[in-house]
Amino acid sequence: MQIQYVLAILACIAAWMIGCTYYEWLAVLLCIGFVIVVEILNTCIEKLCDLYSTERNEKIKYIKDLAAGGVLFASLIALAVGILIFVHHLF
Repeated sequence: MQIQYVLAILACIAAWMIGCTYYEWLAVLLCIGFVIVVEILNTCIEKLCDLYSTERNEKIKYIKDLAAGGVLFASLIALAVGILIFVHHLF
């Protein structure tokens, strides 16, 4: 989760440097919040699964994989929004 915080700070610095508009800032901050919330939910799901069973269990593995997939999806959406905003200002 530390990576998300570092990337969030870098995204905010970049948005400030290129002079994002109000709505672009809104999109950047919503994406940052979305990724962090999904990461927190993923961590909660993993901890709950570990409380249920520490042994190898295919159903728990599937649940953890789905939760991790949610983080990946949220991160890819945030990346796409970031590319759309930053490329628009750079070119």
